[in-house]
Amino acid sequence: MAQRIRLPLGLLFACACLSSPVAAQARCALAHETPTALAQWKASGFAMADAADRNRRAYALVDCLGDADPQLRDGIAFEALSTWMRGKQLDAAALRSLQRKLLGQLAGADAEGYRKPFAALVLSEVTRTDRVQPWMTTDERARMAASAAAYLQSVRDYRGYVDGEGWRHGVAHGADWALQLALNKALPPSQLMPLLAAVGAQVMPADGHAYAFGEATRLARPVAYAAARGDLEQAALDAWLSGLASTLGPLPGGDRQAAWWTRRANLENFLQALGYMVDGDPSPPLIALAASVRKTMRELP
Repeated sequence: MAQRIRLPLGLLFACACLSSPVAAQARCALAHETPTALAQWKASGFAMADAADRNRRAYALVDCLGDADPQLRDGIAFEALSTWMRGKQLDAAALRSLQRKLLGQLAGADAEGYRKPFAALVLSEVTRTDRVQPWMTTDERARMAASAAAYLQSVRDYRGYVDGEGWRHGVAHGADWALQLALNKALPPSQLMPLLAAVGAQVMPADGHAYAFGEATRLARPVAYAAARGDLEQAALDAWLSGLASTLGPLPGGDRQAAWWTRRANLENFLQALGYMVDGDPSPPLIALAASVRKTMRELP
């Protein structure tokens, strides 16, 4: 049997960064690393002494976000990227490069359904860095908001956690991305309503899917924090909530009612999650939102 030649992590990442954009889609640079080596790297807090090497590794790790192995995809790639971004260990140039590559991951087919949800989740972390310490231009931030709304509205794979496969959770990850944008006061109010429209499009999946993995709470968060900013017209929020109930429509006649009842349960769970978040808050915008949520719940068919 031929002897297996193992490359060190740094060289693996360097090779991954040299590959073409199309080829880079296919292979995770961590795939040949032993579980022990990866566990040790994780235990070290994903320590990287050299900043340039860390920036290159961050870029290469994007190709691991579509890997079928949840330990590589979620336990290593996502956690490393999140750790570095929350620790302010990636510079603006690296973040901008990462942003471009991640947005590219949202295009095209995603047969196994991992790549897009995890690209969206990491984009929520990229967005958070700009909220904490601004580095995006106004146009870049606007493109992020438009991309987040488009992604969230486009999700049709509603799988959450699957035994042996791990998380996909596209709706929740898209909502997390929208949340980070809603929290950023540098984003003008006019760019918030498309995000809320995208949230509204996923409150009740048209195919009758029943949410079971905390999606209602995740969808409610960007709405609550968008309202808490105080720069959205209350009339617009009231109309948005009323529109959700109108979208549900009346109970259909006959014996084909299961999908309607599932959609109603999704809507009710969302409204309860949103109401719980804002109930008792003394700020005028959230007092008004809480009242609007209660009114919408009373009017549900």
